[in-house]
Amino acid sequence: MPRRSDAEPAPDSAPDPAGDAAPLRPARLPEGELVVTGGAGFIGSHLVEHLLAAGHPVHVLDDLSSGSLDNLGAVHGLPRLRVTVASCAEPAAAHAAVRSAGAVFHLAGMVGVQRLCSEPLEVMRANLRGTEVMLDAAAAARVPILIASSSEVYGDGPVPFRELDPVRPGSTASPRGGYACAKAMGEWLALAHGQQHGLHVVVARLFNVVGPRQSGAYGMVLPRFLHQALAGEPITVFGDGAQTRCFAAVDEVAAALAQLLGTAAARGRVVNVGSDREIAVGRLATIVRDAVGGGAIRHVPLEEVFPRGFVDPPRRVPCLQRLRALLGWAPSRPVETIVAALVADARSGLPRDLQELGSGAAARARA
Repeated sequence: MPRRSDAEPAPDSAPDPAGDAAPLRPARLPEGELVVTGGAGFIGSHLVEHLLAAGHPVHVLDDLSSGSLDNLGAVHGLPRLRVTVASCAEPAAAHAAVRSAGAVFHLAGMVGVQRLCSEPLEVMRANLRGTEVMLDAAAAARVPILIASSSEVYGDGPVPFRELDPVRPGSTASPRGGYACAKAMGEWLALAHGQQHGLHVVVARLFNVVGPRQSGAYGMVLPRFLHQALAGEPITVFGDGAQTRCFAAVDEVAAALAQLLGTAAARGRVVNVGSDREIAVGRLATIVRDAVGGGAIRHVPLEEVFPRGFVDPPRRVPCLQRLRALLGWAPSRPVETIVAALVADARSGLPRDLQELGSGAAARARA
């Protein structure tokens, strides 16, 4: 029988894919400019498009260390969009951005397995420091804030991952555990601000978000597979490919983040955000190969790719009961549909900043 805490809402009925795909209600967000840190990044740029399409003024705060202004090309020049190139880890920039804001979405951070292996100090420090500074700024201005955390905090915990489960980041010998701890510490800081200062905080634990504008430069599996397949190279699967993940469409995740910050019952809570449709990485490689029209798949032993002590979790599946109870839906677009759209975009020759995954957010933002 699935585990359930008495503190958790009563479980929903079995997930209904049609219900999950139902039209979304508009997010009830505060009046005023909405700050998005990391708004020039992959997820951040899609959230910016979603908020602009809903009629909100948006202020992007991004140091462009991993994001790019090209990601905002579809909404560049809109009068409701303001962009500041600065680090959210700098207190002056953070406080200036938040001072007159209606709410904050803190998505800035350093991600990627390969980057974590090559620059563990930079990744851990940047993630913790940025979150600490943004929370202090939001608390000083008494502005609601959502912080983006990661499924990595669960570590080797039991599947499916539930928000009230203890975090199990693993051995200090593994840099992956350091990333998980930095993200978990950010969560504790956020919830402590809520408890001690009455700050309206929401923590979103993200699971394998994919879609247009995602880079494979830092080891993200789907864009890496797509790049290899479209270039006619073998798709390289690390390990035996039996490890499973759940992939969620970025436009659906952006909508969920907006709704969570605008949902009173989500205040002071940690919420898993993603899809719960589990798929083996080896199967994902096959889907990409078939969508491109053929090619080779090559397996590479983990020890040839990652440093000693690195652990690749065999399963990473969220329980979305809390998300469904709060929002009435959860991301549900099948990964086959996501892959087909990405392949079609790549082959169409569309400029990178005009690629869409069916959300039409950029077009609505311009309307």
